[in-house]
This record gives sequence, structure tokens and C-alpha cells, in this order.
Amino acid sequence: MSYGERMQTLAVDHPLVAHKLTTLRDERTDSPTFRRLADELVTLLAYEATRDVRVAPATVRTPLEPAEGVQLVSPKPLVVPILRAGLGMLDGMTRLLPTAEVGFLGMVRDEGTLQAQTYATRLPDDLSGRQCYVLDPMLATGGTLAAAVRLLLDRGADDVTALCLLAAPEGLKYLEQEFEGTDAPVRVVTAAIDSHLDEQGFIVPGLGDAGDRLYGVV
Repeated sequence: MSYGERMQTLAVDHPLVAHKLTTLRDERTDSPTFRRLADELVTLLAYEATRDVRVAPATVRTPLEPAEGVQLVSPKPLVVPILRAGLGMLDGMTRLLPTAEVGFLGMVRDEGTLQAQTYATRLPDDLSGRQCYVLDPMLATGGTLAAAVRLLLDRGADDVTALCLLAAPEGLKYLEQEFEGTDAPVRVVTAAIDSHLDEQGFIVPGLGDAGDRLYGVV
């Protein structure tokens, strides 16, 4: 499925993805189980999200003879979890990309205006030539993710992929509009595209508030 010329969306169709997502949706799933399953699910999503990660030819020596292969190129990919819920996806992502660098972005959605506000940034000033992977469990209205992607592009990133446990059609449409005509590829990889947003801007059927289910109500 694709939205727009430059933005692409992949809903990963795999029985293990569907199985883990089903348990995450279940209101009876406690926080420790939710964290473990989210971690496992992110690794499955990361496998698909990194299909275009940049590599270069490399030669290694096996116990028998030299063998041709590939290795990640520099600059290293940058993984950016959006606080706080994105932290629950970090281990699952870095398990697949252990040499990636990690930046942090603190953003919160104003529940009245549904607009994203940035309260903390820990990123390189210059991201020229960098592939970035943004971690945000729920793509609802799209405002928070769009602001994060825009910040990365403004700092020079030339390829941005967002990993989301769930996405709403409204949020995907918003991203399409925001990044129409953008030179850098923007992608969304998700476990499922749900039905719609409710009046409060929550994904339906969704799985509730991902941050609260990961870490408890604060």
C-alpha cells in the first residue's frame, strides 16, 4: 500500500506479527507481558523496515576461504525513539541494528489542539546523508510523527522510516499531505492499519494508550 508519490506504507502481513499484536490489544495483558511482546514485535517490524539499509561490499575469510558479503556503511543509521512510549521499542530495534547510533526526541500531544510540542531533543545537529528510523508506537493523527520527521529532514536526513505498532488512516493521510513532493523518501512500517480515530484522537480498535500499557499510568 502506498500513500502519495514519495511516502510509502507497509503493513507487515505475517502470522507472528498478527499473533503478537492480538495479545497486545487484549486489555487483560499486563505491562510486563506487553513490554516483552512489543519488543518482539518491533524486531519483526525492523526486519522489514531495514530492507533498504545501506550496505557496501565486504570480504571476510571463513575457516576455508575468503567469502564476499556486505557490511553497513558510514554514516551509521540513526534510531530515534519518541519519548516516552518509543522507548519501549528501542531494544527491539537495536537488537537488529546494534551498531546504529541512538538519538532521543521528547514530544507530547496537546489533547486540546492535538498538536505536537517538542520538550526535549538529543540529536546531532547535522544529519546529512543519514538514514533515520523513528520509533513511535501509535500513528494516530500524524501530528507528532510528522513533526519528528520534519525535524530530521531539516537537519539533513535523506531517508526516514517510521516504525509504528499501529496506524490510523487519518494519520497516514496527514503524513502524505505533509511530505508530498519531499525529495527524501519517507516510509511507515506498521503491524496493522486500524479502522479510524475516535473523537479524542485515539486509534480504534487500537490497543489503548501505549505509554500507559508499557509503563503504567503516570
